[in-house]
Amino acid sequence: MSEHIAIVENAGVIEIHIDRADKKNALTALMYRAMIAALADAAARSDIGAVLFAGKGDAFCAGNDLKDFMAGPEGGAAAFDFIRAIAAFDKPLVAAVQGLAVGVGTTMLFHCDLIYAAPDARFIMPFVNLGIVPEAGSSLLAPAIMGHAKAAAMLLLGEPMDAAAADSAGFITAIVPADTLLDHARAKAAHLMAKPPQALLATRRLMKGDPTILNARIEEEARLFRETLMSAEAQEAFAAFFEKRAPVFRRA
Repeated sequence: MSEHIAIVENAGVIEIHIDRADKKNALTALMYRAMIAALADAAARSDIGAVLFAGKGDAFCAGNDLKDFMAGPEGGAAAFDFIRAIAAFDKPLVAAVQGLAVGVGTTMLFHCDLIYAAPDARFIMPFVNLGIVPEAGSSLLAPAIMGHAKAAAMLLLGEPMDAAAADSAGFITAIVPADTLLDHARAKAAHLMAKPPQALLATRRLMKGDPTILNARIEEEARLFRETLMSAEAQEAFAAFFEKRAPVFRRA
């Protein structure tokens, strides 16, 4: 397990807290592996009925730790393994989101059932800005949930979506005051635990539908992500990010 992932069990709910506040909860390979292990544990245990994701500090998750991600293949492999794990998870997923939710910090939420956001939440998918493509099935799920135009603003332009806009777009369940956010999410997870479990799981499966198309999109995104990560565009975008300058892209 990672020192930056805290696991808490609370009355049949496993809480996964991203605990790297000094880095805005940016994710490393070890953190991904810890979350994958927690999801596997929750899936295997009959006494666990739901999982709650939360972030420590003033941000939910700033996405991948780019230095860790670029250091070697394990960062990318762990990220895509986490995506597959959260997409395949068959019990309800709840999220409490405050502050920044960047990259996978946003795309993982497409696989959650109940998403509660503080008023300062900001959802950002800057993949194109970095010369790469979206992941976690977000190229399919974002247009399906919020419509093509809103999804295009986020995915093509990289524009942030604030909590009010996310609520209007149907991306989040509700906006909750920051000081009661985690307690509210915990209360909703507890409500899920009080429901008839087989009916709850069956209804969730019906709502999710046939996973074949989503899984195919996740794998297509993963293939293109790896290809674009090696492109000249991505190399320039990442170099500009680390050098704190505007990127310069050449058109053929």
